[in-house]
Amino acid sequence: MDGLAVLQALGDETRYLLYRELAGSPRPLGAPQLAERLGLHANTVRMHLERMREAGLVDVEPVHRGTVGRPQHVYALASGAPGLDFDPPAHAILAGLLAAMAERLGADSTDAEETGRAWGREASKRTRSGTCVDVLAKQLTQLGFDPSVEADGDGTRVTFLQCPFRDLAEAYPELVCNLHRGICAGALEPVGGNTGGNMEHFATLYDHDPCHVRVVAGSSTTA
Repeated sequence: MDGLAVLQALGDETRYLLYRELAGSPRPLGAPQLAERLGLHANTVRMHLERMREAGLVDVEPVHRGTVGRPQHVYALASGAPGLDFDPPAHAILAGLLAAMAERLGADSTDAEETGRAWGREASKRTRSGTCVDVLAKQLTQLGFDPSVEADGDGTRVTFLQCPFRDLAEAYPELVCNLHRGICAGALEPVGGNTGGNMEHFATLYDHDPCHVRVVAGSSTTA
């Protein structure tokens, strides 16, 4: 990486602030998200991000929402870009260590799914209103999955536009993707007056379709 190009790119205060946001984020971010955080116009942010991409500091990736229109672009630090002490927070490091420990101790996909299901079940009890899909979408939003909810025949498709667990999912797919699967299943279980929903299909990072869950009416989550 050209050191002079890096210094020139980060010599601008706005680009420096954008770089700090990206370096400290556990997941890629879109221009609108960065604009909101920094109080800037999204077009201004895109202009600076392009300058940083040209300098080799950031990578851009299109994210398809599954609908007609242009894909959203998200940005992350490029491989080999300097951290500048803006590393991800300690909890991200801890999550990686715990995943490595779970794998070493023999935890499997069933263990991961049951752990996620218990968490999702308890979290859904704290969401006091809405359908089971509303409850699931709220949980996924809080976790950083940026869910997109749309009707899908006799059911509902919830697409995960972002994955805050992506790095871990790539390293430990059986554990992390099934943990997420369990979270979704637990969120869809009946709570109070909510009749729950049936998780008919769950697509992971390694399926052909973008990561998503398909929910149909029902009282069980036996996908």
